[in-house]
Amino acid sequence: MKKTIWAGLLLCIVTSVIPAVSQVKMTREQMTFYTADWKGERFPDGRPKIPDDLLKRALDVSIEDVWDFLQGEGYRSQFESGWKALHPEKAFAGRALTAQYMPLRPDMAKAIAAEGKAEHRSSYNNSWPIAELQLGDVYVADGFGKIVEGTLIGSNLGSGIAAHTHTGFVFDAGIRDAEENREIENFNGLYRGYDPSAWADMILTSINAPIRIGRAIVLPGDLVLAKTDGVVFIPAILAEQAISSAEFTSLEDAFNFELNKSGKNGGEFEGGWTPRKYDALAAWIDAHPEKLKMPRAEFNALLEEKKEPKKR
Repeated sequence: MKKTIWAGLLLCIVTSVIPAVSQVKMTREQMTFYTADWKGERFPDGRPKIPDDLLKRALDVSIEDVWDFLQGEGYRSQFESGWKALHPEKAFAGRALTAQYMPLRPDMAKAIAAEGKAEHRSSYNNSWPIAELQLGDVYVADGFGKIVEGTLIGSNLGSGIAAHTHTGFVFDAGIRDAEENREIENFNGLYRGYDPSAWADMILTSINAPIRIGRAIVLPGDLVLAKTDGVVFIPAILAEQAISSAEFTSLEDAFNFELNKSGKNGGEFEGGWTPRKYDALAAWIDAHPEKLKMPRAEFNALLEEKKEPKKR
């Protein structure tokens, strides 16, 4: 009987000193579960750390070419359109840090506020994801499309995002202070609409969990390629292949445009790609090496794949 009492007391002591697992922020173990196929470097929070070079290369490829590659790999829910943009003329790219918001419910709000206090988080919980951002991140938030009182940021939180990321945000929600946000350096964003109202009757329910943005599914660490016409969320495990494939398609198009312009393409305005034409593409790259963003060995490998496509 004494052993049972002591065991119970010991359990109480242990559970009182070990902090509870966060209910809002996903743990590193949970992150690894969802991104188990990623074998590269990770952030301390567990998100895949796509190389900086890919973030830069992504800016020069088209969404269509990336989307087409992802469709071929079976990823059919990675694109969403219908946005407003702070700077429509500028694309931006980065690694996704995700957040999910829901309509306010008092008992949930009480529990989440208590967790924030225990974790020494400051301010309202719509600022919590911003504190987690790293350089090169894109803050992606599911705000269930709310615009009036669904303004996830004003200019103060906007400046915080810019300082942490030098990129921007994608919000299935609204923003306020649009004019001031446009004046912030190293900052862009896609959002559903503008409203002067303050954020209200919403609550943060998760940080770095899988979320839905319109018809797209986003995992933390995805490569986000955002342009005024839409955004594509590229799984980290496919980021390098997707960008290289899109770059190759861009080279095909550029070469084909020149042939069309010079009248050397006959009636094959959209391609007519044969092994002989691919050899001509390779010679064109030899004459214009500045057009190649990927390593030449990678280009050569893709070229051979195109010349001898796999039978499905």
